Amino acid sequence: MSSFEQGGPAVPAATSPGPASAWASHRAPSADRPDRVTVAVYAADPVLRLGVVQQLRQRPEIDLLADADAERAEVSLVVVDHVDDDVAALLHRLRHNTATRTGLVVATLGSGSLQRVIECGVAAVLRRAEADQDQLLRLVLAIANGEGVLPGDLLGKLLSHVGGLQRSALDPRGLSLSTLTTREADMLRMVSEGLDTAEIARKTSYSERTVKNILHEVITRLQLRNRAHAVGYALRNGLI
Repeated sequence: MSSFEQGGPAVPAATSPGPASAWASHRAPSADRPDRVTVAVYAADPVLRLGVVQQLRQRPEIDLLADADAERAEVSLVVVDHVDDDVAALLHRLRHNTATRTGLVVATLGSGSLQRVIECGVAAVLRRAEADQDQLLRLVLAIANGEGVLPGDLLGKLLSHVGGLQRSALDPRGLSLSTLTTREADMLRMVSEGLDTAEIARKTSYSERTVKNILHEVITRLQLRNRAHAVGYALRNGLI
């Protein structure tokens, strides 16, 4: 199991004398300081986590939560080198926690990964190289106030990336957003209408094996979990 999936900040106190135990003795219960923003820090690397914890622990505006209370944090900070499947899984889990809003402190982030973390519900992004105490505080307070934060150059990359996808949607060769062909879109539309593989095969005059292969290709290319996820993705992005 990934350390990101153990249900609290990623380095449990039982395996490390560092982050969790280090801050627990330096905080009063948040109920005594309602003006403070409650924060949980998640990182697979204990050194990364400790660095952020030490920066924020010095700020009177911040109330760092121990592992047992992490799920009720107003702000969750995920500190990573890059965004991989484990990080995305954590971000998805945090997205479904209505008590928290999520910020990402990351070393490297390309335009494709940026779109991915935004789809995961990340409210703000900060480069790790810029993550000094003041920048971390600004990030946390902005997230707590419901604001989005994105470095200017990353915003430019995101806009360029989205623009490229939109141009693909208008491509006369029949490709749409995220390079979904007309045939693929038609099959996803039929899945959304409740048709099974055999029914789609009869309607399209393809073999059932071909239908399965086409749908599998869509799911794999878009990094989705199953047909239902693919339909949901296509609907959200206006593909069907």
